[in-house]
Amino acid sequence: MNEKISQLLEQIAILEEDLRIAVHEQEANALFQLNGKRVEFEESVRQTHLRLKKSFFHWVVTYRPQNLITGPIIYSMIVPLAILDLFVSFYQATCFPIYKITKVRRGDYIVFDRHQLEYLNFIEKFHCTYCAYGNGLMAYVSEIVARTEEYFCPIKHAKKVLGKHSHYVRFLPYGEAEDYEAKLEKIRVSMGKNNPPNEKK
Repeated sequence: MNEKISQLLEQIAILEEDLRIAVHEQEANALFQLNGKRVEFEESVRQTHLRLKKSFFHWVVTYRPQNLITGPIIYSMIVPLAILDLFVSFYQATCFPIYKITKVRRGDYIVFDRHQLEYLNFIEKFHCTYCAYGNGLMAYVSEIVARTEEYFCPIKHAKKVLGKHSHYVRFLPYGEAEDYEAKLEKIRVSMGKNNPPNEKK
């Protein structure tokens, strides 16, 4: 990858992060304020949320029966999710320092804040907590695996790949064998020096 493309990719990454922060700040200013880990709404908004909250009985009566029936299947997935979480977290904790790869911050991906929404009843809050864990865990694991791939085999595929992670753009072209080992070593060294955009302090 030539220097100009590398610089452009770096600029794109910075702009994407700036955009993400700006959009989040705009949403926060319009609807809520963050006070540490606490989400705070204006009193009028909070009262509206409380008024719109469905009682447990009303929720059960109006809830889709197929969702209740399949609930045990969905929640049984907590077992493989927890095992995946344990093993991948252990792998990162033990191996990333050896490889000198910047660790993935768990809290950037697994976020629990929907339980603070007053218009959700306790069952809905439980659902949201489970979904936040499951999806956050997948993103957390994906980032750990992406950094691992960048360290061991940062080579693009010959075929088009859907769902590429953010590190993929920095991978080496498929079939470019010249100076491969030197380029691989350069990538590995850079991984310990440069934090990804969302990891900046």
